[in-house]
Amino acid sequence: MTRRPEDKPTRALRGRAGRMKGGRGSGRASTGAVRLWGRHAVEAALLNPERRHRKLWATREGVAALNGELPENFPVEWASPADLGRLVTRDAPHQGLVLDCDALEDVYLEDVLDGDPARPLVVLDQVTDPHNVGAILRSAAAFNACAIVTQDRHAPPESGTLAKSASGALEVVPWVRVVNLARALDEIAEAGYWRIGLDGAGKSTLAEALPAGPVALVLGAEGDGMRHNIVQHCDALARLPISSAIESLNVSNAAAIALYAIAART
Repeated sequence: MTRRPEDKPTRALRGRAGRMKGGRGSGRASTGAVRLWGRHAVEAALLNPERRHRKLWATREGVAALNGELPENFPVEWASPADLGRLVTRDAPHQGLVLDCDALEDVYLEDVLDGDPARPLVVLDQVTDPHNVGAILRSAAAFNACAIVTQDRHAPPESGTLAKSASGALEVVPWVRVVNLARALDEIAEAGYWRIGLDGAGKSTLAEALPAGPVALVLGAEGDGMRHNIVQHCDALARLPISSAIESLNVSNAAAIALYAIAART
C-alpha cells in the first residue's frame, strides 16, 4: 500500500536505532585497491581528499593535461601509451593516466539522510552494468542529487570502467551500499522522502507524480525493471511520457531525464 504525499512523516520520527550498516564496500569487492584511468576520473580522484592514492602511471602529455599540479613527491612512473594500455582493460581510453588507489570509505544511509532534503536521492534496484551506474552517477552530480543507493550484492564494484563512465562523479556523489534495499526504502520514507518508482506502466507521468517535498527516485534494471518487493516499497509509480515509437529508454538516460524533471519542478 502506498502513502499519500500528505501522509509523509517528519524527519524527527527517524531514530538513531534505524542506522543501516550496509555502507559502500560491505561484504563485496569494492574494498582494497582500485585502478582508475582517463583524465576526468584520475583528476577527480587526485583532488578528492577522501581518496588514498598509491601510484600514478602516466605519460608526460597526460600529466600536462591535468588542471592542477600533482602533490609534492607524488609517486609517478613515466610510461608510454602502449605500456599504459597493458595496465587497463583492452582498448580502454586511458588518456595517458592510470592511477592505483584505495577504494573509498563506506558511506552510510543515515549520514546521507541527515543532509539537505531538497536534494533528490537515487535508488537503484539491481542495476549491474558499470557503464549505466557510472552514467547515473554523472547525472546525479549534474542535477545535485545527494547520493545513490544500491544493494551490496547486485551492483557493480568500484572500477576503472565505472569511474570512466562517471567522468569524475564517483568522487563527489556519495554511494551508499546497503544489505537490504527494501529496509533502506523504509528508512528513506521515515526521513520524509516521497519514493517514486520509474515504471513504463505507471498511470501517472513523472511530472504529475512529483510532490513539492523530498524525492527518492527508484529505478530498476533494464528488462526486468524493479522487483515486486521494491515496487511495494514505493509511494507512487510514474512513467516518462515517451513516444510509442520506442518501448523504453536506457536506465541511465531515464535517470538523467527524471533528475532534470525533479530539478526543474516549480
